[in-house]
Amino acid sequence: MTDRTAPDRVRTIACVGAGVIGGGWVAYFLAHGFRVRAWDPAPDAEPRLRTLVEAAWPALAELGLATGAGPENLTVTRELAEAVAGADYVQESAPEQLDLKRRLLADIDAVTPEHVVIGSSTSGYGMTEMAADAASGHRLVVAHPFNPPYLIPLVEVVGGERTAEAVVMWTAEFLRHVGKSVIVMDQEVPGFIANRLQEALWREALHMVANGEATPAQIDASIIDGPGLRWAFHGPMLTFHLAGGPGGMAQMLDHFGPSLLSPWTRLDAPELTQELRDSVVTGTEDAAAGRSIADLVRERDRRLVDVLRVLGKVPGGS
Repeated sequence: MTDRTAPDRVRTIACVGAGVIGGGWVAYFLAHGFRVRAWDPAPDAEPRLRTLVEAAWPALAELGLATGAGPENLTVTRELAEAVAGADYVQESAPEQLDLKRRLLADIDAVTPEHVVIGSSTSGYGMTEMAADAASGHRLVVAHPFNPPYLIPLVEVVGGERTAEAVVMWTAEFLRHVGKSVIVMDQEVPGFIANRLQEALWREALHMVANGEATPAQIDASIIDGPGLRWAFHGPMLTFHLAGGPGGMAQMLDHFGPSLLSPWTRLDAPELTQELRDSVVTGTEDAAAGRSIADLVRERDRRLVDVLRVLGKVPGGS
């Protein structure tokens, strides 16, 4: 629509849902100099959100803040309509429950000016199914981030059957303008791209714990000090391309293709028995070695900043 704010002229963002993902979006937008209006139905939403922003701020400050950026630009409202009033973009980050998403997106749609794009942080649902009850389905789009949204650049953008192509393009342009690495998907796929790949690795890890083949600590070490180092800059496809030597991916597939039939992986999810659950929980607590969740978040953020800087993805990176 002609009265939609240009992506580079967005000034105010509404964040609906203030949990880990929603709060991460709030911190990211604040760091980039936006005014943020947030709403969450939980009675303790505001203190939890401000604590999350406070915890994220040191890493964001190290990466570099926009002129005028600060937590003082955050307003937490009592009513949903108050949060979206005057917003140039809305980011929904409610819990991953389909009925809840449908109701909330319909509610957001009903009180948000018709020209404003509404993005959803869903990690698995398609917009076609989530927008079923919304009147203005044309301006609803998936904008799926990775945790923590204030540091991980990736956002997967994809519309539903009713989403206008112009809305998909506007969302991608806006998110790129604010520093995100955007994948515009050609079609809806449950779980999108990154989560499907992550889920395959997660299922195999659970099978290995269930069968006594590896501990959580061994599984993490195998990725941290193994393929994870390469994936930070090449990803699995280029990694295997190099594994083929001068012949590249063609040589890789011709040489190792038969091993795809070997029983190396089990993509069906294992039964989450009490024994498996306890083994995973205990093993993970052992791997944490006394570090609290807050300790691990600080460690994660510090190391992500270091990686992003080394890869040249932030100001000051080499």
